[in-house]
Amino acid sequence: MSSAKMHREKLLSLFEENQEGIIYLKGAEIMYRYGTDYEFPFRQESNFWYLTGVNEPDYHTIIDIKSGEFHLFTPKRDAQFAVWHGRIKDTGEIEEAYKPDHLHFGNELLTVLKSRKPEIIYCLDEEQAEFIEDLNREFKVDTETLADAITYCRSIKTEFELNCMREAARVNNLAHLEVMKSLKPGMNEYETKALFDYHQKKNGLLQPAYSGIHAGGVNSAILHYTENNQPISDGDLYLIDAGYEYNGYASDVTRTFPANGRFTGDQAAIYQVCLDALNKTVDAVKPGVKMEELHLAACRIILHGLKEIGIVKGNIEEMMEKNIFALFFPHGLGHFLGLETHDVGGYPKGVDRIDRPGIRFLRVRRELMSGMVITIEPGIYFIPALLKPALENSEQAAYLNRGKVEGLFNFGGIRIEDNLIITEDGVENLTDVPKEIKEIEEIMSSNS
Repeated sequence: MSSAKMHREKLLSLFEENQEGIIYLKGAEIMYRYGTDYEFPFRQESNFWYLTGVNEPDYHTIIDIKSGEFHLFTPKRDAQFAVWHGRIKDTGEIEEAYKPDHLHFGNELLTVLKSRKPEIIYCLDEEQAEFIEDLNREFKVDTETLADAITYCRSIKTEFELNCMREAARVNNLAHLEVMKSLKPGMNEYETKALFDYHQKKNGLLQPAYSGIHAGGVNSAILHYTENNQPISDGDLYLIDAGYEYNGYASDVTRTFPANGRFTGDQAAIYQVCLDALNKTVDAVKPGVKMEELHLAACRIILHGLKEIGIVKGNIEEMMEKNIFALFFPHGLGHFLGLETHDVGGYPKGVDRIDRPGIRFLRVRRELMSGMVITIEPGIYFIPALLKPALENSEQAAYLNRGKVEGLFNFGGIRIEDNLIITEDGVENLTDVPKEIKEIEEIMSSNS
């Protein structure tokens, strides 16, 4: 049985037996830059790919809930398409590749829908519902049920999905290690990015899972830095947060290491605090644990560590109450991973974000379950835009060592991120890129 068929059966199991209705999804189209003929690389919409296995543009699908029949609608290509885009697949090839119960051309969609006489058509969102209503205003549509059902299915990975993620992680681990081995002061961020991309593509992964962050020095404190065009200086920390996808499934790993291969005293001390937060949190991950509990535990570890090295001062619980942790760790601890880098399912219906500095950006608020895949990525950053106002706020400044904090304004930031499969009794860590200080320094010195 194909993975897409397993996913369809998983989805249909959430609907009532003998329920009348049709599931409709519209696949992605080729996107162009600002009205020009510059094509962006095509990548299928994730829900459509999940249910059909199709990674080609301009397809549609309907799934009959009662019978389970899978109808696939392929675009009718003409000779001009072949001239510009290559040979057109015949219907036999399409049927062999995707195994639909019924294959139609896209211009037959309305005819087929009318022939099914659906009581209701379940659509993914308002845009797709409007497309169906434009075909025939008599169709009754539902835009809530399907999105919730697919989100539930995608949150718990099948073994096929986990194997795809293991392969994405394998190549990502290799590419990260090659960058660590090759980095030297004087290189430009775009050189390290090119090296990373090369090793991904050399191993068959062609699609970045996200833009990727390749940041030296102060740029490492910019959480979503994407310019990647500055020189990396001797004494800088270098942060790489990047990954590619395999068969649509993402890997997302972050490592931070010194450009010259040796951590300074401050770099080593602060790095170790961040690493302790990562390692202790990973050890605590298991089914039944809530992500917000893990996040707050990581914040306490960070505050304890920063206090020990003299950056913050005072009672830990008071600092937690005053959200001092968010001055140094302003983002969430991690997120779901799958067909999207920030995958669906982090906030089940009815669960709201916690309106609190730092934790309000947490991308998952639910108990973890076996079969979920998450990232754990604590960070410590010295961001003047956060710290300067805090030093002028008497309530916050009371917990900060002004001289130490101001001396670190040009430090940048540290983030360390692993990818975890939740198992029945703990985790399978997909990330084996070196992260201990001694390991990193040994690897970088052996390639100097």
